[in-house]
Amino acid sequence: MNKNSSSVSVIIPVYNGERYLSDAIESVLFQSYEPLEIIVVDDGSTDKTAQIKRRFGDKICYLYQDNSGPSRARNTGIKIAKGEIITFLDADDLWSQNKLQLQVGYLGENPSLEVVIGSTQFMELTLGDEGQKFVEIGEPRIFLNLGSAIFRKSVFDRVGLFDTTLRYSEDVDWFNRARESTISILKHQELVLIYRQHEQNMTKNKVANELNILKVLKLSLDRRRSKNDGVAMELTKLSEELE
Repeated sequence: MNKNSSSVSVIIPVYNGERYLSDAIESVLFQSYEPLEIIVVDDGSTDKTAQIKRRFGDKICYLYQDNSGPSRARNTGIKIAKGEIITFLDADDLWSQNKLQLQVGYLGENPSLEVVIGSTQFMELTLGDEGQKFVEIGEPRIFLNLGSAIFRKSVFDRVGLFDTTLRYSEDVDWFNRARESTISILKHQELVLIYRQHEQNMTKNKVANELNILKVLKLSLDRRRSKNDGVAMELTKLSEELE
C-alpha cells in the first residue's frame, strides 16, 4: 500500500529500550498495511536507545523528552500525529504482520466504530540450553492492552488523553473512561499483538501492578458515584474485563 494513502499514525513510547526497540519498529515496517508515520517518543532514556534512530533514518520520527512516564510520552505522540487513526506499540512488543490491515479494515467497514481490540499472545523470556529466548505462555486471548488496539484519533477528544499522574495502569484507566463515555468498541479474536514479558517490564511486578489497577478502579468508581449511574453493575463489568 502507498504510504500517502494511509491514515495511520503509529506511536512507540520507549524508555531504555535499546534491547528490544529495533524489533518493535521492524514489526511495524513489515506490516502488510503501511502506516503514514512511525513516531518514537523517547521518554528520557539513559541507555543507547537514541542511537537506534540512526539505523532507521527517515523511516521514523524520533522525539526525545525528559523522563515523565509513558502517559506523557503517548500524549506527546497523539498531539503531533498526522493520521486520523492512532495505534500504539510498546518498545518491547511485536505486531503480527496483518495487524494494521485487519483492524483498519474493521474501522472502514464500520464507520460508527471508534476502537478495535484484537487478541494478544503472551511470551516470557526464559533461559534454556540455547540461552535466553521467548516462549509462548498459553493461548492468545483478548486483553486490554494498547498495543492490541487501534483508535480513531477523534476518540481522544471525547475521552481525553492519558492520565499523566499515573505511572502504571494508565491504559486500564483510559479504557475505563472510554466505557464511561459510551465509546463504540469492537473486540475480535484474530491475533495482533505479541506481548513479551521480561525482567524489565513495568508490569512484571505483579503487586505494584495490582495496586495500581485498584487505584484506577477507585477513580472510575468515584466518577460513577458522582453521576449516580449504577456503581455495582459497573464494578462487575470492570472485574470481568480484568479476569
